[in-house]
Amino acid sequence: MKLILNGGGCSDKTQNIYAVLNSMIDNTKPILCIPLAREKDESGYENSKKWLSAEIANINYTELVMADSVEHLAGLNLSDFGMIYISGGNTYKLLRDLKSTQFLHNINEYLKNGGVVYGSSAGAIIFGQTIKTSSDKNNVELLDLDGYNFVGGFSIAAHYTNKNEEKTKLATEHLTELSKTYPVIALPEEDSIIIDGDRVRVIGDRDYYMFRKGEKIQCNVSDGCIDLNKL
Repeated sequence: MKLILNGGGCSDKTQNIYAVLNSMIDNTKPILCIPLAREKDESGYENSKKWLSAEIANINYTELVMADSVEHLAGLNLSDFGMIYISGGNTYKLLRDLKSTQFLHNINEYLKNGGVVYGSSAGAIIFGQTIKTSSDKNNVELLDLDGYNFVGGFSIAAHYTNKNEEKTKLATEHLTELSKTYPVIALPEEDSIIIDGDRVRVIGDRDYYMFRKGEKIQCNVSDGCIDLNKL
């Protein structure tokens, strides 16, 4: 399994992870972007495509394909793509839309067969045990808040410590309380978790945090690989 989860950064904050991605993917295939966390604008997802094209300019690939609806996504053969990029937006909308398809089965098969999946912000949060870590508004009234649980029972929080002091304080209080039920890995925008088979590591240039049983633990990206089974 090659799953990369980013804390929601862009531009210079994520160039380190894009270099890693370029070495992991099949560069002879297209990249599939799933932008469903956002609503379409007047251009559909063309503006999102232009933005992402600039973001991944240093990654080698043949074409960028946007899955612009759940119907379009359901009709695609994921094995045709060298990487699947799940972008940010509203976490609740994204998970609702994906749960209306066979995405979980399809993404499992894709990962088992050597595919690479990159999720940023909402696209990362959905792979945790729960999406209750998200600060987004649940405008779609999603009731089932269970994520896909690909991170050893941990949930993922994004943008942690990148906001102002008051928002960071509120996030800390929320994650501390939530961690009494769900252990959490809280990532700043500069950091990414890389799950490559049994190897789990965090790369970036800022400290990230773990919340467990009501406690907050500061972690340094230079600490090396993480054994989630021992946490």
